[in-house]
Amino acid sequence: MHVRIRLFARLREIAGDAELHRELPDDATASTAWHALTAQFPGLAPYERLISCAVNEEYAKLSTPLQEGDEVAFLPPVSGGGGRRFTTD
Repeated sequence: MHVRIRLFARLREIAGDAELHRELPDDATASTAWHALTAQFPGLAPYERLISCAVNEEYAKLSTPLQEGDEVAFLPPVSGGGGRRFTTD
């Protein structure tokens, strides 16, 4: 089956592209897509326990089954919120 994979932030930088297309087995899951990427881009592997996944713009587990034409997105952890506080004084 053919799927579109979208990568964001640091993951995009490692792979060198924001959108990739892959042929996967008919019984593929989001995890299958992730492992196809890590085989090609080993620098992605350390992020496996940290990433969020979405299938067709809905947050999903890596165990989510994929279908022909699905879009799978992988997002790295988001940081921030601990910065300076601003006042209006």
